[in-house]
Amino acid sequence: MAKETQSDRLDRIEEKIDKMSEAIIALARAEEKIITLTSFSKQQSEQIQGVINRIDRVESLVNSNASTVNVINKIFWLILVGLISAITWEYIVHISS
Repeated sequence: MAKETQSDRLDRIEEKIDKMSEAIIALARAEEKIITLTSFSKQQSEQIQGVINRIDRVESLVNSNASTVNVINKIFWLILVGLISAITWEYIVHISS
């Protein structure tokens, strides 16, 4: 009877050791996943920062282009008003003569 009790006890110890080894393996897998996710997160962060930098450069170019378009717009209206004034002046000169 003592041998059966000792045998049962050894079986329980083996089962506990097996469960502990499974738990250690699960922890190792979880650690690998965490490392992979951390690496992926770092890559994503670097890519987002790159996109933010590109957007900042585009914003700077847009502001510069807006200034240029504003100047061109003013020149267009000055030329248009000048042409209308010249045509009106010629019309008035020909009518009065």
